Amino acid sequence: MNKLLIVPVLLVFVFISSAFVVSEGQNGIVMQFSKVKRDAQDVPVVYPPGLHFKVPFIDSVRIMDTRIQTLDDQADRFVTSEKKDLIIDSYVKWQIEDLAVYYLATGGNKMQAEALLKRKINNGLRSEIGSHTIKEIVSGKRGEVMETALKRMARSSELGIKVVDVRIKKINLPAEVSNSIYKRMRAERKAVAKEHRSQGQEQSEVIRANIDRKVSIMLAQANKESSEVRGAGDAQSSKIYADSYTQDAEFFAFLRSMQAYQKSFSDKDDVMVLSPDSDFFKYMNNKD
Repeated sequence: MNKLLIVPVLLVFVFISSAFVVSEGQNGIVMQFSKVKRDAQDVPVVYPPGLHFKVPFIDSVRIMDTRIQTLDDQADRFVTSEKKDLIIDSYVKWQIEDLAVYYLATGGNKMQAEALLKRKINNGLRSEIGSHTIKEIVSGKRGEVMETALKRMARSSELGIKVVDVRIKKINLPAEVSNSIYKRMRAERKAVAKEHRSQGQEQSEVIRANIDRKVSIMLAQANKESSEVRGAGDAQSSKIYADSYTQDAEFFAFLRSMQAYQKSFSDKDDVMVLSPDSDFFKYMNNKD
């Protein structure tokens, strides 16, 4: 009975040991005695996503991600044709093209593959950037630089990797250069601001002088007109008084005397010593 059970168990064990699954977005290769399994045409056998079988205990499976990967590491320092340093931050899109070469070159280790790829890409970028000026890199020829670098590295046959895209994210000057440039820019801006302030002050003085001149002219004109109006009023008043006096001189004298009496005796504490025969009391002594 035990012998009858052993056979199915062994068959199940052999099936489990020989079957393997490749997930979506991955491909696999089989190693036989530390060598990549090949077909009759000596082409490495690549296993697409799905269920596959291998020889138990002899074959070993290496499954690798064949989707497009992104290499986005720290920025590096590059030298332009003017011998000026630039700090360039870039990224690379890459994909495994030859699984057998990739595995033999990197051991299937993604970090190892990216380290080798980064070194190769930096060398290509360094060659391209070294043949252009800063102005060309940051202006219209930036795309051309990337296109040329991409063409040089489109196929990395020794790594089994295909470079899909290379892009520059950011271009900066080194910190020491940036600081000196910022200081010069601040000095230039301060000089421009000082010039603008002096020009504004000059224009302010001109405007203020024009306003003061206009105000002086307006005040003088107003004083002149007020003097003319006052003089005309005084002349008219004098004429009215004169006309009134000529019409009844006696009544006008009487009215003036009454006004004088009113002003003289307005305060009870005032004391005035005059002769009763004085002209001041002319109308008081008149009994008519």
